Amino acid sequence: MSNPDELLRIEGIRKTFPGVVALDGVDFDLRRGEVHVLLGENGAGKSTLIKMLSGAYRPDAGRILVGGEEVRIHGAQDSERLGIATIYQEFNLVPDLTVAENIFLGRQPRRFGMIDRKKMEADAAALLERVGVNVSPRARVRELGIARLQMVEIAKALSLNARVLIMDEPTAVLTSEEVEKLFAIVRALREDGVGIVFITHHLEEIAALGDRVTVIRDGRSVGQVPASTPEDELVRLMVGRSIEQQYPRERPDTGAALLTVEGLTRDGVFHDVSFEVRAGEVVGIAGLVGAGRTEVVRAVFGADPYDRGAVRVAGTQVRRYDVNAAMEAGIGLVPEDRKGQGLVLDASIEENLGLVTMRAATRGGLVDRKGQHAAAAKVADQLRVRMAGLGQHVRTLSGGNQQKVVIGKWLLANTKVLILDEPTRGIDVGAKVEIYQLINELTAAGAAVLMISSDLPEVLGMSDRVLVMAQGRIAGELSADEATQDSVMALAVSTPTTSVNEMEATRGH
Repeated sequence: MSNPDELLRIEGIRKTFPGVVALDGVDFDLRRGEVHVLLGENGAGKSTLIKMLSGAYRPDAGRILVGGEEVRIHGAQDSERLGIATIYQEFNLVPDLTVAENIFLGRQPRRFGMIDRKKMEADAAALLERVGVNVSPRARVRELGIARLQMVEIAKALSLNARVLIMDEPTAVLTSEEVEKLFAIVRALREDGVGIVFITHHLEEIAALGDRVTVIRDGRSVGQVPASTPEDELVRLMVGRSIEQQYPRERPDTGAALLTVEGLTRDGVFHDVSFEVRAGEVVGIAGLVGAGRTEVVRAVFGADPYDRGAVRVAGTQVRRYDVNAAMEAGIGLVPEDRKGQGLVLDASIEENLGLVTMRAATRGGLVDRKGQHAAAAKVADQLRVRMAGLGQHVRTLSGGNQQKVVIGKWLLANTKVLILDEPTRGIDVGAKVEIYQLINELTAAGAAVLMISSDLPEVLGMSDRVLVMAQGRIAGELSADEATQDSVMALAVSTPTTSVNEMEATRGH
């Protein structure tokens, strides 16, 4: 081996699926004690590459070397034996097992032939403390929020004592404070000589953490550059063009209130939440993890119950805890968990796009398949879904293209009020701008958009007004001109005691 510090090398890797060339001659290498960022658009081939390293896929051509020796990786056990651990963007945890059982699944410590539960829980507690998360090793995984699930996945990977650690979008669901904790862990691992493959769509993280960057576009490695490379050059390498404006919000004239929420309360979860969203308007909801943002919009959509209050669309009250009533009123929801709640993964793109409109397209028990196909083809083309065809299973699409399908089904339904919960999580910068342009098209056509995002610059860049939630209440409302990172965070960490309506009355508005 020419470089004794080289842990991993990939040469000329090629992988095809029916109708799709996923990777076409990709080269990549990883050294001891470095963070090598793997960058590319959704669908560029990053996930396919890391699945080869974890044993889920096998290459059609090319070779993989670990420690200078060519290897064959036929499954997860081979990958672990070679010292490779992978933290996937989609969690790989068993909901009904405890945190400790998930961390050591298949590798439980034993004593006298029996699982040594005391040692397992003690070892899990030490790993959880190392990643800085306050979770009991005995807690059931299904009881945890997304941010804590991510930290459990990291603890699980650390338990393998891997030489190569692959992290696929590890910060996508974390708060800024949790991201800093994660970065501290990554830096400590780097000091210990671990090589880290870091995949992210947050370009600002690259200079803060990375050493080198390899860019993949359309299944090919198109360049390797230092992590200090300017963001606009990274974007150009990723998408093959320059992006002039990261948040291209166009603000049309607003009309009457389409969505009105009055005094919405679910005891112990959120209290006295009131706001409205007007035609042509984007209203952002900001707040820390646990502030109640997702719980409120799920109640508005009828997916979860509430105890008091009312939801109205164009002045007409919507029956509570009734998703069908909400959809009939013109409300659509793009959930934060697109795979678990927004898609039927083993159905085709066409079938997923037609989920909302199938009932309306049915006459005498028969679905107008020709009409549904034409409509699905039109919206897939409009959204530039990268696919082999409408019959392709949604499961095989990249995260960004899956998100386009989730949004597309509501476009087909001519939704009046579209709720977007983390609409660009795990999506590359090029696809983000496409979704922002779509938001512009919706509001220009008179729709109302309610958007939740943990990406504060996104909230500030795309919202006409910002509602800030804290501890289950609306702590304040800011116009686009008033909203800054400092003003939003000041409200997000406050202790609200009154509703926003009471605050407005106090101000004399």
